[in-house]
Amino acid sequence: MIAYDKKKLDNEVLIEEADTLYKGGFINKEQKKFVEKELPVLRSQDNILVRIGFFLLGSLLYSSICGMISLFGLNSEHIYLQICFYIFAAIGFAGAEFLANQEYHNHGLDDAFILGAISQVGIAVAITTEGYETVIAFFVAVTALFMFVRYLHVLSMLVFCIAVTAFLFFEMFELGDLGKAILPFVAMVFAGAFYFITKKIIRNLTESYYYNGLLLANSFCLVLFYFSCNYLIVRELSGELLGIEVKSGTDIPFAFFFYGFTVIVPIIYLVQALRTKDRIMLWLSFLAIGFSIFTIRFYYSVLPAEVALTLGGLVLFAIASFSIKKLKEKESGLTFKPDRINHSDNFLNAEALIVASTFGMKPEVKTVSPMEFGGGGFSGGGSEGSF
Repeated sequence: MIAYDKKKLDNEVLIEEADTLYKGGFINKEQKKFVEKELPVLRSQDNILVRIGFFLLGSLLYSSICGMISLFGLNSEHIYLQICFYIFAAIGFAGAEFLANQEYHNHGLDDAFILGAISQVGIAVAITTEGYETVIAFFVAVTALFMFVRYLHVLSMLVFCIAVTAFLFFEMFELGDLGKAILPFVAMVFAGAFYFITKKIIRNLTESYYYNGLLLANSFCLVLFYFSCNYLIVRELSGELLGIEVKSGTDIPFAFFFYGFTVIVPIIYLVQALRTKDRIMLWLSFLAIGFSIFTIRFYYSVLPAEVALTLGGLVLFAIASFSIKKLKEKESGLTFKPDRINHSDNFLNAEALIVASTFGMKPEVKTVSPMEFGGGGFSGGGSEGSF
């Protein structure tokens, strides 16, 4: 199903780990260059600015092809409008497949055709169904998932997560006021279930190529879970979707649950992140704590903004100072010392890399000895007793 040579995908992982070893001081620059020279890889672009430039160039190429084809369909305006976006989507698929055969991966050019194909599918289905949101979200999700599985395109996984969430929301909207009322709880259950499913898939993953995309989906579930029952989100959406007007002295239904959820979930994220040493969850917990404070102050402003910010800064400074003091001498676990090396779940054959680069050994090369042992015909006595 994967469009790329798996051997070169493995080589990319090895080169990334060689770069990690180099930054950690385990191998020198010459050894790192040797590994890069000996392992052929796909055509990719690590510089984000250059990748954006190639994406813009690819988008211009994609739109030029679609524009040229449109010149031939101008005579039949109505019929062509119904099918043109399907043609554009087909061009996107063909372009993505062609670039994959040319070994372009995370390059920028392939991003333009992959994302372009997904967007054209959405527009085409929207025209055909006259804007039926549920069907649009479904087909966009299916297309994005295919792009991720086929081309290992991480951004397609993000599109898939957003489209699946939109599909769930639109399905709940079709149930009327009941669906809108229970939407926060359904989204919470969906996010929690999706989180544990992706976590299990990552744990049992045999092909590391899908790791980054699954990790992104797993992190998306954490964000969705928090926002699903955040008090500010629920209260504002209740007014937009159900027309609930919260008057003075009243509150939304189940308000205490949403208050507790807004305060407790970020703390759970923080504790779990520290326990499992999960850096992504740790950063998400900080962001969630900040948004929870904003949520409370949005409705209950006890202190002026400048006083609250000053006190908050002092509290954060005190926490940071205390944490640094306690962790600066620790050598393992949770520590304030800088990482010498970033541990990755994709760490493969690090010892082989070190040995190969140290002794100048090329992978999979057999050495043939010029000596034939067993006889006595090579400068000394052997089993035959001759010289």
